Amino acid sequence: MALLKKLKGSTLMETLVATVLIIVIFMISSLILNTLFLGFAKENTQLLDNRIRELKYGIISGTLKTPYDETYDKWIVEISKKSKVKDSLLVFSAENTVTGKLYVKEYILE
Repeated sequence: MALLKKLKGSTLMETLVATVLIIVIFMISSLILNTLFLGFAKENTQLLDNRIRELKYGIISGTLKTPYDETYDKWIVEISKKSKVKDSLLVFSAENTVTGKLYVKEYILE
């Protein structure tokens, strides 16, 4: 009968407290992850970068003329050209209509 030693168990109150603690920890971690993913989705400008590359190619190839503006997704994109002594500077500015965020890219044209 040495195999049937009595093991100390936990009470119902200890089990409930442990369960509540685990649920609170999972809830807090899921809220943190949700906030991180929403922030990443708002800051993602990859599609806008691709559109700016397309517009840059259009200006370099001569199919688009500056100044140029358009509405792309939730962005108002404006293109202007500034001339310097030797090179031309192509300025892309985009403003998000929802968040008001301003995004500016500059390229040197040779």
